[in-house]
Amino acid sequence: MSKTKIQFENWNLNPEMARAIAEKGWKEPTEIQIEAIPVARKGRDVVGQARTGSGKTAAFGIPIIESCEPKGMTQAIILCPTRELAVQVAEELLWIQGNQEIKIETVYGGTDIEKQAKLLDKGVDIIVGTPGRVIDMAKRGHLNLENITHFCLDEADRMLDMGFFPDVLWIFEQMKTRKQTLLFSATFPQEIIDAAEEFMNQPVYVMSDNLDVEVPEIDQYAVRIGRGNKLWVLGRIIANMKEGDQMLIFTNTKRMVDIIEERLGKFGMKAVGLHGDKAQNRREKILNSMREHRENIVVATDVAARGLDVEGITHVVNYDLPDDTESYVHRIGRTGRMGRQGVAWSLVSKEDITTLDKIANTWNLQIPYVEAPNLPEGVTRDPVKKREDWAELTDPFGMVNVAIEVGSEEISKRSLVDWIVSEARIPEISIGEIIQKNDSTTVQIHVEKVSYVIDVISKRELNGRNLNPKILEIMVKR
Repeated sequence: MSKTKIQFENWNLNPEMARAIAEKGWKEPTEIQIEAIPVARKGRDVVGQARTGSGKTAAFGIPIIESCEPKGMTQAIILCPTRELAVQVAEELLWIQGNQEIKIETVYGGTDIEKQAKLLDKGVDIIVGTPGRVIDMAKRGHLNLENITHFCLDEADRMLDMGFFPDVLWIFEQMKTRKQTLLFSATFPQEIIDAAEEFMNQPVYVMSDNLDVEVPEIDQYAVRIGRGNKLWVLGRIIANMKEGDQMLIFTNTKRMVDIIEERLGKFGMKAVGLHGDKAQNRREKILNSMREHRENIVVATDVAARGLDVEGITHVVNYDLPDDTESYVHRIGRTGRMGRQGVAWSLVSKEDITTLDKIANTWNLQIPYVEAPNLPEGVTRDPVKKREDWAELTDPFGMVNVAIEVGSEEISKRSLVDWIVSEARIPEISIGEIIQKNDSTTVQIHVEKVSYVIDVISKRELNGRNLNPKILEIMVKR
């Protein structure tokens, strides 16, 4: 039977589950469901590669529900990296089971632990939870992990990124009578592969064929700027936001989230950080505040923003470009939703140029380099002052090109070097290559000395002439 003709009704599912799926309007399973469900229903361990939105929750949810009975004893645990995802998974399992009365509860941090403990003590068949709170419940005696027969790890790569994997491995080791393990992840770092080999029994590896990424149709721009002035550009973008606009700023590390949040606040721009070290109840409050337009600027890592569903985001800023090209598409897809206008800005230092080229070439994108936006009408001061950033203009040897208005017809290279060394009192090694034309010269000066040298020679005359030294900007070609 070809995949395109497979339908849920072909699988002879539990009547209640079949009815619920039919009422939902589901007829044909997705690729990951076609690959994973029949194998998992046979009791085999499964490693599935699929991203959010591929139908993976039903891919592991249907076999898990089929394997459980409404007997008030925990038989299955599904671990998720965040409270938000745990809630989403539990809600989907609840409707998939139909009216079977299988008790499904969420267990996560940031909420009343005693209240959750009482729910477990009353009897739960399936737990959907985050690693830390599951461990708490097990150590407090409200959850006996040795009785668990079916275990699923959802979005394992995020668990790894968020530092949960030691907790996950501890939970694995407690489940002595586990019969089946299901592991789903969008990517498979080596640590996850090692865990699969150690804790799973000859798993079947399945993959969704539908790994295409839809690139959102929004305006995309890049600003060529050194790291020292990224905050200056960000300030200008924020200054141009209109009432009701919302911005999501991406950076690659938790530390950078905290730094940007703190620095924006210092310059009078309120922003809130979102990353894996924030308590789960705090993260949920931030998301709710965005949905209710009480927070308009959020700084986040990719891990924290995955699954973020806020329709009002109008601006996405890549303060740091992502390490992989697909993450760029997911980031910019946070804006321009529900027919709204959206814009994505990427702040590109010299180290980022090849990364942006790779992103543009991979997805066939037009990402033009533009100048930082002008200040809006009526605003005369930058929110963040622009800094000198010589380091951004260096070559691999730390040299900066300086143009001066004197040529080979007036002075030799040797005499010019001697004059600069004498006037600026710098070691000759700080001067690099010199390229002369008849009426102009380019001198390479080391980054540690260039600011001082320019300041000195701009105030001196050579043979009665002012040299008017100027930094040569790096040209970016696309």
